[in-house]
Amino acid sequence: MIAVTLAGAAVVPPLAACSSDEPAPGKVPQAATSAPASAEPTDEPDLHPFTGKPATGLKPVLAVKIENTAAGKPQLGLKSADIVYVEQVEAGLTRLMAIFSSKLPPKVGPVRSARISDLHIVPQFGKPAFAYSGAQTKMLPFIAQASLWDVSDSRAPGAYFRQPGRIAPYNLFANTKELLAKAPKASKAKDIGLAFGDAPAEGGVDKKSYTVRWPGARFTFAWSEEKKQWLIWQDGKKDMAAEGGQQSAPTVVVQYTKTERSQFHDKNQSYTPLVHSVGKGSAVVLRDGKAYKARWERKSEEEGTTFTTESGEPMNFAPGQVWIALASRKPVTP
Repeated sequence: MIAVTLAGAAVVPPLAACSSDEPAPGKVPQAATSAPASAEPTDEPDLHPFTGKPATGLKPVLAVKIENTAAGKPQLGLKSADIVYVEQVEAGLTRLMAIFSSKLPPKVGPVRSARISDLHIVPQFGKPAFAYSGAQTKMLPFIAQASLWDVSDSRAPGAYFRQPGRIAPYNLFANTKELLAKAPKASKAKDIGLAFGDAPAEGGVDKKSYTVRWPGARFTFAWSEEKKQWLIWQDGKKDMAAEGGQQSAPTVVVQYTKTERSQFHDKNQSYTPLVHSVGKGSAVVLRDGKAYKARWERKSEEEGTTFTTESGEPMNFAPGQVWIALASRKPVTP
């Protein structure tokens, strides 16, 4: 039995720092018309901390728990996510947690229930809005104590709707603007440790595809030179998006973590896995058609995860959406 302790996260709004030394008034009349000295303009745009792409401002963070079995596909809204986490759940299956901030799709789903591993991931974002559709009764007190704004279907019912043409429970979708409207104080995006930029000059191995396995699921990421993306396949089938096209990302991180049994289980006595996203370990970073061996470290739940090369340099991601697959070297069913 695993005792779970959740640490509250301090919400730190993004800070902008600038300096400007205003000259003293001149002794001649012409000096009064001179413009004050200021910092030199830069052509470098501000970059979003989740994607490395230009950003004009940082917006609130919305985390959504999304179904990831064949019965719930195709999913809607994932293409707009900044980060997509793949987490193991009961029976060795997987479920997704999508992080939105730089771009917000109108609708997202199917929205599914929360798991204890979610509560250990979200504190790095401060206090984000967290959308899900229910949880085990024994887990509700942990959600209440977690660093998040609860915008579940029970707390924000008006934001959810049943999508025609789908069967329950895979037909629950949500309007994202209404979700955020119920969490007006949700933390804005901030640095969570990710680095973006040119790929390392050394260490990459050419890869056409890379497969990651869980006990009840299999993902394959196949490089498309034409699209400059890793196309996503699940259980041997193309992972298609409801918006059209195949799910894909320019950067995929396979983060190898310790996964063990939590104190929670379903009615069939299938235990919920607890994925340890705090600590350190190995990873494989896929970008630009290459696989790079890397290391990851996250010192506390309030901090983000840093990825480095084997030599200790920052492991830069390609700008754009990032998929982070929380996997184990030897897949286990708790």
